[in-house]
Amino acid sequence: MSSSPRAYPIDLNADLGEGGANDAALLRVITSANIACGGHAGDQSSMQTTVKLALASGVNIGAHPSFPDRKNFGRLPMDISDQALSSTLERQISSLKAVCDSQGAKLFHVKPHGALYNQAAFSEHLGLVLINAIKRIDPSLKLMILAASPLVQLARHQGLDVIEEAFADRRYLANASLAPRQMKGAVIEDDAQAMSQVELLLANEPLPTLDGAWLRLKADSICIHGDNEHALSFAKLISQRLKRMRN
Repeated sequence: MSSSPRAYPIDLNADLGEGGANDAALLRVITSANIACGGHAGDQSSMQTTVKLALASGVNIGAHPSFPDRKNFGRLPMDISDQALSSTLERQISSLKAVCDSQGAKLFHVKPHGALYNQAAFSEHLGLVLINAIKRIDPSLKLMILAASPLVQLARHQGLDVIEEAFADRRYLANASLAPRQMKGAVIEDDAQAMSQVELLLANEPLPTLDGAWLRLKADSICIHGDNEHALSFAKLISQRLKRMRN
């Protein structure tokens, strides 16, 4: 799927342009970058810098829009009208697309962020607002979304190509949702735990969930959160594993 010269057997993505210290280093090992475009983080300067780095690294570039809530980093649900949400999503995605166009880069996909990502995955109403905003900008843009969530089939039914995403650094619940960050163990901080989850994903084996079940996911892409302090360590380990699969 990726045009990167790394050509891993599965896409490896990270959320970037959020003020993290490791963006440049992460771009040397990932194959897709989801770039914050003003909703929860990011501005014109950070978008220009991150797109330039991503273009030089040969990775697929995606927009990473969110609820317009910088105070809470887009991680809390937001009471917002459909019209206001649609407007901010179109503005965020279009702003990154304009930066890509100015640098001769292609905007490849859209991945919602934070609370919007988690809610839209299970809400047909929010999912359609997101889908329609993307289609108004460019219906050829792919949608990167939570693997096995209802939004996957909804987006495909609405004519979008979908990238099903699973996480190296987050634990799940039995319904395929991400465990809320406030739950103990929801965020993976340990190299061995992250790699154990990645190995299960690569083998299409069931993952243990935080509510005591087992969950099998089929993923097109594995995500690392760029703001996780272990992101670079995780990315390097996963990259090494994917290279071994390729050889």
